[in-house]
Amino acid sequence: MQTIKEAAAEFLSNRRVAVTGVSRTPKTHGSNSVYKRLRDRGYDVFAVNPNATEVEGDRCYGSLSSIPGGVDAVVIATRPERAEGTMRECAELGIEHVWMHHGSGATSVSQAATDYGRSHGITVIDGGCPLMFGPTADFGHKVMRVAMSGRVPKHV
Repeated sequence: MQTIKEAAAEFLSNRRVAVTGVSRTPKTHGSNSVYKRLRDRGYDVFAVNPNATEVEGDRCYGSLSSIPGGVDAVVIATRPERAEGTMRECAELGIEHVWMHHGSGATSVSQAATDYGRSHGITVIDGGCPLMFGPTADFGHKVMRVAMSGRVPKHV
């Protein structure tokens, strides 16, 4: 079992990352913040939303399988009832690193998705936000990591 810091560092070492749930109405969605920060920090990041063709000025993909060349890691930032389907797609595609977002608002964490992913060899971070760690972190997110410690797993 890894610590959250170890798992976060491993997740963020992947340069091709998909973010699910990126919205056409960005002010209401943490997924857009994650997407933009990863993009701004030099990651090859891909927005995934089956109901959009463009978000944040970039092409949006309808599914993980439609991303040319695939990805190495996925941030799930959708409603929790959609997380298990996304986790199943990750397993089918051989994606080994998944982060289910749980920020200050609604969560994307699903116990069924966590269990499925882990039983299929996926390293699953079930809570917190990638922006709380490593090269993507900022002061505000570091403070949130401490303040919201109940939403950030200690081990994965």
